[in-house]
Amino acid sequence: MKNAGLLLLTFLLGFQLNALDTSISFATFNSPAKPYVEIYLHIVGKTIEFAEVDSLSKQASLEVIILFKKGGNIVKFDKYDLNSPLTMKPIDFIDLKRYSLENGEYELEILVQDLNNDSNNKKFTAPLSVNYAGKELMQSDVQLLASYKPSKAQNAFVKNGIYMEPLPFNFYSKRYAKLLFYAEVYNLDQKLKGDYKVRYLIESIKGNGEKATAFLGHRTREVVPIDVLLIKEDISKLPSGNYNLTVEIRSEQNELLSSKSVFFQRSNPYLRMEELEKEPVEDFVKGLSEEELKYSLQAIAMNIPDADVEVLNLMLRDKEIVAQRRYLFSYWARFNPNNPEESYKKYMEVARAVDRTYEAGFRHGFESDRGWIFMKYGKPHDVVTVEDEPTAPPYEIWSYNSLPRTGQRNVRFLFYNPSLATGGYILLHSTARGEINNPGWEQELYRGEPLPAGNNSNNFQVNKRARDLFNDF
Repeated sequence: MKNAGLLLLTFLLGFQLNALDTSISFATFNSPAKPYVEIYLHIVGKTIEFAEVDSLSKQASLEVIILFKKGGNIVKFDKYDLNSPLTMKPIDFIDLKRYSLENGEYELEILVQDLNNDSNNKKFTAPLSVNYAGKELMQSDVQLLASYKPSKAQNAFVKNGIYMEPLPFNFYSKRYAKLLFYAEVYNLDQKLKGDYKVRYLIESIKGNGEKATAFLGHRTREVVPIDVLLIKEDISKLPSGNYNLTVEIRSEQNELLSSKSVFFQRSNPYLRMEELEKEPVEDFVKGLSEEELKYSLQAIAMNIPDADVEVLNLMLRDKEIVAQRRYLFSYWARFNPNNPEESYKKYMEVARAVDRTYEAGFRHGFESDRGWIFMKYGKPHDVVTVEDEPTAPPYEIWSYNSLPRTGQRNVRFLFYNPSLATGGYILLHSTARGEINNPGWEQELYRGEPLPAGNNSNNFQVNKRARDLFNDF
């Protein structure tokens, strides 16, 4: 597991260091000739290899394969090499491709391969619907933007005289104060006369799936055959969280004619910091030393809301001691408003015990894989430890009869210790939602022994017990 300090964000967001990280998204549009799809790639430079071109510059090279399928059959295909700009150090870079398509339902498949590292690749699949038939009023997909500016250049990123940079990962980080989106509306003159309304709303998506309107805006537009929408709104006060942006087309009488939605995420830790400034600070957190405060925050890292991950990173990085005290107090006040100190002390008793039990190298015990899972899901109902299989390193299987956090029953975790170091157990495989699920876990566990054909546990030798223990424990 990652350190719960500055590396906390990368762990909770599932970011894999040294693995090709690419934002892949798409949007469909119509044209007088034929509908088309735009495919946007954003390559994270630090996750690919840059080869030396000369003594002053390096370059990354990728192979990109794009497949459009119908009923399992490939109906359109493209394969090309994508090179980064020449640079002295790894940088992010982007690409955009357009493909004309007939109306219909497709499966889009994209494979991206690092040409400087055979083992570094990414595969993306998604359903793709193209439906611009007839003369009815229709909308394009909504394209989220990182930035835009007028341009006379001739390249794929310029459309209708505007250079538009796609927003990677549909993620507005703390450096973005504006939400930008582009869309097109077709055949307005076939349905309306005079003016029409564009209504756009941002809805927050709660953990239970409920939605709440966070922002509502509208514009009045003139009816034309094809209208181009390029809209910018202030989101500096939009809290961290998950959101849907919905763009509606309405008549002057407010009749809903069409709508399109797109999902995005927002990270706004500074707003959360402002909120924390209003929180009271009680005696039990005032009395904690700087070291005790950091330790206490690290101990709750696996249980904080996703929206607070970057807030905690920011406080720890900048050593914002007052903000740390306020956050710790507000965290426990949510669970026990009348006596947050009592809940804090009970939890920290468990955290210290887990720290001692699973101590591993330079990390706290609750930051190790076993400790992290213990603190996140509680004590397992059963544990089996195997240290005497000659073809496998030591391993443990944890069993939970139920996980209230996910609503699952009969959940298993398998940890193994390939380094044989004290406390060096790593989570290899689990059946819990949102945790590591490794279909090839047996091959990794019994690395020195190739799996039999068909990966059939019935062919294992008697001393290869992990599959039976995992299934029947």
